[in-house]
Amino acid sequence: MRVLALEPYYGGSHKAFLDGWSNRSRHNWTALTLPAYKWKWRMRHSAVTFAKEVTERSESGESWDVIFCSDMLNLAEFLGLLRSDVRDLPSVVYFHENQLTYPVRFESERDFQFAMTNLTTALAATKLWFNSSFHRDSFLEAFGAFLGRMPDFQPIEETEQLREKSFVYPPGVKEIKLESNRGNGALHILWAARWEYDKNAEDFFEACKILKSNHTAFKLSVIGEQFRNRPQVFNWAKEYFATEIVNWGYQQSRAEYEKILAEADVMVSTAGHEFFGISVIEAISAGVLPILPRRLSYPEILGEGENEGTEVFFYDGDVKSLADKLNLLASKKKNGNLWEKIPKLSKSVERFKWSTVSGILDAALEN
Repeated sequence: MRVLALEPYYGGSHKAFLDGWSNRSRHNWTALTLPAYKWKWRMRHSAVTFAKEVTERSESGESWDVIFCSDMLNLAEFLGLLRSDVRDLPSVVYFHENQLTYPVRFESERDFQFAMTNLTTALAATKLWFNSSFHRDSFLEAFGAFLGRMPDFQPIEETEQLREKSFVYPPGVKEIKLESNRGNGALHILWAARWEYDKNAEDFFEACKILKSNHTAFKLSVIGEQFRNRPQVFNWAKEYFATEIVNWGYQQSRAEYEKILAEADVMVSTAGHEFFGISVIEAISAGVLPILPRRLSYPEILGEGENEGTEVFFYDGDVKSLADKLNLLASKKKNGNLWEKIPKLSKSVERFKWSTVSGILDAALEN
């Protein structure tokens, strides 16, 4: 099949997904992309930009069997600007995130026009793919409540049809095979997430503060993508945990990132928002123990209820339960039995390897 792929925000997980699949796919891909910059403007203009290029390519003789795009494209607008031979193709939109349930620091900051763009894109698409069941369900439920705020002409019937064409296809994750550099001694704790408010770093550092006040020995790696307006707690934490920190800040290369994975004992998430959790899967693949709040997509990706023993990887979601869990693991590490009675997770995340996922996505696109 000939796939026309459109990615207005070619960076981060969007880039990793498109490259990971297209490089392993049995289909032929034409990938049109725009740099990952100024996401709001990408959502506003990418339909016009791509429509111009696609029209030029179509007039020069190129043709495709299906359109594949991410949620950053205004698909309805894009289709309206095309020649009929391209406009009438089936289309699939992949929701990495959405602009209605994506967290903002203050709800008054939310621009509902971007949420409406997601809605018209969903209505225009032949099929909707989500990276997790949690994402699909929260998206559809939130839109029901959102439309209830409209004064009249609520498209309730149309949006009810979205569930029928919505499917869950988790992204593939690059397989990581590393020589472990984990030794005896202090527990090495990893926090690897965007330095933004929705990742709730305050709770993480508060739990680490409890460890330190209890004189629990530990090492700390705090990495992840940073932005201009990062939470102030990182400035405080860098000074307060100066004697525990072994890695700090964004890692410039994949090799540096994987080196830390090979050294860390546990990876902690305190996220208040997570549609999937690629970094968690990567950490598990590298042999790191995940310590996660029992919420969001985490129970789903670890297969809670399906895989025996997964309860040891969850905490109740508050600071005290996280600190208690880390204290327990630190004691196990000190006594040399950190892995005792802890089930191996590697098999449970094999389903996310690209060698498996690419074939599933290829078949779904054909269907």
